[in-house]
Amino acid sequence: MNGQPQPETWAVEASALRCMRGDRAVITGLDLRIAEGSLVGVFGSNGSGKTTLLQTLAGILGEGGGTLRLLGRPLAQARTEVGYVAQAVPEGAYGGIDARSFVGAAWRGERWGLGWRDAAPRTQAVDAALQSVDASHLAGRPMEALSGGERQRVCIAQALVNPVRLLLLDEPLSNLDPRAQQGVLELVRRLCREQALTVLLTAHDINPLLPVMDRVLYLAAGRGRIGTVDEVVNAASLSELYGLPMAVARHDGYVFIHPARGFMPEVSPHCGHGHDHAHDPLGGAR
Repeated sequence: MNGQPQPETWAVEASALRCMRGDRAVITGLDLRIAEGSLVGVFGSNGSGKTTLLQTLAGILGEGGGTLRLLGRPLAQARTEVGYVAQAVPEGAYGGIDARSFVGAAWRGERWGLGWRDAAPRTQAVDAALQSVDASHLAGRPMEALSGGERQRVCIAQALVNPVRLLLLDEPLSNLDPRAQQGVLELVRRLCREQALTVLLTAHDINPLLPVMDRVLYLAAGRGRIGTVDEVVNAASLSELYGLPMAVARHDGYVFIHPARGFMPEVSPHCGHGHDHAHDPLGGAR
């Protein structure tokens, strides 16, 4: 943190963290500290472990080794304060339900035996969650009828229907047009500021996040590096992380990352808007 005061409690604190997918170690040794209230963009090539890391932090996948603390506590004690939005929903998963029902389905999901006595607080929680993402007007609309950006807002509302302090978003910008991407990013930035949420957000392209994120977490070769954009996204840092010579070019506000002896994409105003080479030529978004 470059001499800045260290917080008493980190939102995420990991040492030599090992993240598994099945019997395969995807991340073999990650040291990580993320301050509360931060917006962190998580990047890396296909198979680098972005989704695996988020699912480990959410408690969906078990820890494979090392130490991990969330919000100052072991993961098992902090899980109810972690919200998670998956990258993709299986075809037909919404089943024709409306946005209000979709958000409400997650309310107090860790408890059993909820009944009619809980109807009023449940309604209040759903209304508050939808309002927090500017989606109250979508409450009665079927999930299948929503645009990609609208659906993403409702999915975030579902993750916030219970009190959370850490929000994990896996590829929330995927398949959205630039205007919808900007809307989601502005929403996430506002949630960080107004609710003191800590957000980890994976993305395929670093460029849309440049104006809003506080830190970059870059994953490669089973390891990771976190810091500001300038600290992490440079040739020396990425070359060490990948274990091969990398180059970083900047043009007209966009960042281009490529192997030093590999193909350098033609720089044009269209680059940086989701093309694979605009972020990482070594892969995509897993």
